[in-house]
Amino acid sequence: MPSILTVPSKTKSAVHLQENKLILIWSVTTLLVVMNTTMFNVALPFILKDLSLNSSMGSWLVSGYSIMFAISTLTFGRLSDFVPLSRLLLHGICLLGISSVIGFFSTNFFILLGARILQAAGAGAVMGLSMIMAGRYIPLSRRGKAMAIIASAASLAFGLGPVLGGVITQYLGWNYLFVVTIFSVLSIPFFLKLLPNEVIKKGHFDLFGAILTGLSVTGLLLFLSTFSYGILLGTVVLFAVLWKYLNMSEEPFIPPILLRNKQYKKLLLINCSAFFINFSNLFLMPIILTTVFGKEPAELGLMIFPGAIIAVVAGIYIGRFIDRFGNAPLIIFGQLLLLSSSILFAWFSSANPYFILFIYMFASVGFTAISSSISNEITRILPINQIGSGIGIVQLMQFFGAGLGVTISGLLITIQESLSLEMVYRNIFICFTIINIMTGFIYGFYLRRARLKEQS
Repeated sequence: MPSILTVPSKTKSAVHLQENKLILIWSVTTLLVVMNTTMFNVALPFILKDLSLNSSMGSWLVSGYSIMFAISTLTFGRLSDFVPLSRLLLHGICLLGISSVIGFFSTNFFILLGARILQAAGAGAVMGLSMIMAGRYIPLSRRGKAMAIIASAASLAFGLGPVLGGVITQYLGWNYLFVVTIFSVLSIPFFLKLLPNEVIKKGHFDLFGAILTGLSVTGLLLFLSTFSYGILLGTVVLFAVLWKYLNMSEEPFIPPILLRNKQYKKLLLINCSAFFINFSNLFLMPIILTTVFGKEPAELGLMIFPGAIIAVVAGIYIGRFIDRFGNAPLIIFGQLLLLSSSILFAWFSSANPYFILFIYMFASVGFTAISSSISNEITRILPINQIGSGIGIVQLMQFFGAGLGVTISGLLITIQESLSLEMVYRNIFICFTIINIMTGFIYGFYLRRARLKEQS
């Protein structure tokens, strides 16, 4: 596969420099986009107070953003099959910038909610197209490094977001959180210069399939928030209609051929489980630090931040290892680190707050290794014409795994209210240990099938 902007007049070092500039700009933009999510989670109590909202209404600021973000990532991924990345990215970042300005001046709940939903629609372009860009334009020999750097930027945002969000909210006010994402507009000239010129291909965007997918995902996320059996029944019906429609349509929103690819589905499940564990950790650590050790809000971000920094540094070396040794060693390495961290959390998370700080370093590195290598592996096994849709579904499943992890963690805390805090968190992390073991077996089956295919 050719490298970015490969033309006869350019030397090999010049091409590499162009690639490195593009990866750097995309990583910075990813940092801003992911921080946009974590910063507002910290500010939510202050928003509820300032706008005189109850918790039920305020939760829509989180769930509304989540639903639109999930749909947007898949939509931009599907559009990338026939619309140039530069054009999609331009529209997405402009939408993110405009909605951030609206949010900064918002004093009404519904205007604020609309701004957050529009932000999610624009943010989906950056996240939905990042791995597609790497899979389409970065050669396989350097693709692992590119994906690992972008994934590291997201890991840094998970740790930096709560710290920065808390400081901005406390000293400037929650409206100023929107200023951070406005800066993403500054990346547009760089993307227009660095992204290769593409032509619009003939293609059909399945609007009805997109609407069905959006409604199905919305129903699923709403069920995870409410556990309403009525919503569950409606969601099951929507998914049944969606599956039948996708198999009948000539150019469906989600190509059924991807969902019939057993190797692809195994990687989807492993990646989804990694996000399940990582976001569960991010949800549980502040709760443990608050309820068990009485830490103040300002201290929570500082306890999580070192793990995020370690993940960023490790991401550089993880990318190099992927390019040199392939994806398999890094996937196994990441699974072992997540497994080890779950076991350590089970026995030591309630013993000392600094154990949480150090154990999360292992967990964050393991998560970065898995998310980078799985994305790279998917771009390797899929045909180039399926990469856009394939990565879009991957990111949709990532978001689903993250939401499911937080929901299940909260549910497990609730049903164990009669137990001591030490036993509550130990039982939860033992469950996570079992999940890590199961995904290890799934990857074993994946490797076995891959080797049999190579031998035949």
